[in-house]
Amino acid sequence: MERNEVFIPAALQARVRAAQGPWLVTGAAGFIGSNLVETLLRLDQQVIGLDNFATGYQHNLDEVREVVGPDAWSRFRFIEGDIRAFEDCQAACAGVAHVLHQAALGSVPRSIEDPLATHAANATGFLNMLTAARDAGVSSFTYAASSSTYGDEPTLPKVEDRIGRPLSPYAATKLINEIYAEVYARCYGFRAIGLRYFNVFGRRQDPDGAYAAVIPQWIASLIRGDDLFINGDGETTRDFCHVANAVQANLLAALSADEARDRVYNVAVGQRTSLNQLFDLLVGGLREQGVNYDRRPVYRDFRAGDVRHSLADIALAAKHLGYAPTHTIADGLHDAMPWYLQFIARQAG
Repeated sequence: MERNEVFIPAALQARVRAAQGPWLVTGAAGFIGSNLVETLLRLDQQVIGLDNFATGYQHNLDEVREVVGPDAWSRFRFIEGDIRAFEDCQAACAGVAHVLHQAALGSVPRSIEDPLATHAANATGFLNMLTAARDAGVSSFTYAASSSTYGDEPTLPKVEDRIGRPLSPYAATKLINEIYAEVYARCYGFRAIGLRYFNVFGRRQDPDGAYAAVIPQWIASLIRGDDLFINGDGETTRDFCHVANAVQANLLAALSADEARDRVYNVAVGQRTSLNQLFDLLVGGLREQGVNYDRRPVYRDFRAGDVRHSLADIALAAKHLGYAPTHTIADGLHDAMPWYLQFIARQAG
C-alpha cells in the first residue's frame, strides 16, 4: 500500500509547508480524515487527530504510520474523543491553528433509520466543534458540508446559492451546519468555510457494512464475485470526486484569504456519471488488474431519500480558493483499484 507522492499541486504543497500549525483533523481515523492526516504529515506539519472510532478505523491510522515513516509519524498526536462531548472538542482545539472538521455520521439510509444519532453527531457535534474552535482562537475552521443540502432543487449544475428542501435527516443536519457557521460569522466574527462534497471516493473508504458508499461497495462485490445491486434503473447520476480533490480543497480553504471565508463551496469535478456507466468503468478497471467479472448487475427499487441527479458547478471554488481538480473519476479509480485489491486480499487471509 505504499504511496510515495503527495497528490496535491506543488504550489499548494509549498504553501502548506510554510504554514504555521498545528492542524487538527477530526474524524482522523476515517476515510477523508486519514488522507488529510497523511498529506499534512508528508508536508512536515504537526497534526492532531480526534476520533471516537464510530466509523473510523485504527487500521487507517496504522496505514498512515506505515506510509509516512517514523519521522513524520512523530509529529502526529492522537486523541480518542467524541465531538458530542464539548470537553473533548475543547481539549483537541487547544493551541491549534487550523481545524479541518471531517467527523460526522454519514449515509442517508443511516440517518433515516436513526435520526437521533445522526443529529447528535452532525448537528450537536458540529456546534461543539465550532464553539470550541472559536473559543480557542484558531486561525481557520474548514468543515465537511454535503451536496445532499441541494435536496429537491432540480437545477443542474448545482450552484451554491440555490438549494431545495432536504430529503433526509442527514441532509437536514448538513444544512444546520451551514446555518450555524453563517450565524457564528455574523454574531462572533468567526468565519468558517464549508465544503459541499460530491460523492468523494478513494483509498481507505470502507467497502463493507450496511452504509458503505457505492464505489467501494461495488468494487468489493466485483472482486469477490458477488451479485452487484443497482438501486433504480442505473440512470441516476453523480459527480464522483476523488479524495485527492477533497484534500486539495481543504488545504486551500484553510489557507485562504479572509474574503473567501464565511462561504460554502462545491467540491467535485464537474462531470456527471450514471450508475450504469460506473459499473462499466469498474468492470473495465478491474479487468486491467486481472480480475474478470462476467455478471450483469441486479436492479432493484430506488432508495428513499436519494437525489436522482447530481452535478456540481465548481466555478466559485475556483474563483475564491483556486481549486482545480487534479483527478477525474477515471484517474481516481486507477489510484484506488490496487488499494482495494490488497485490502480485500488481506481480509481473505
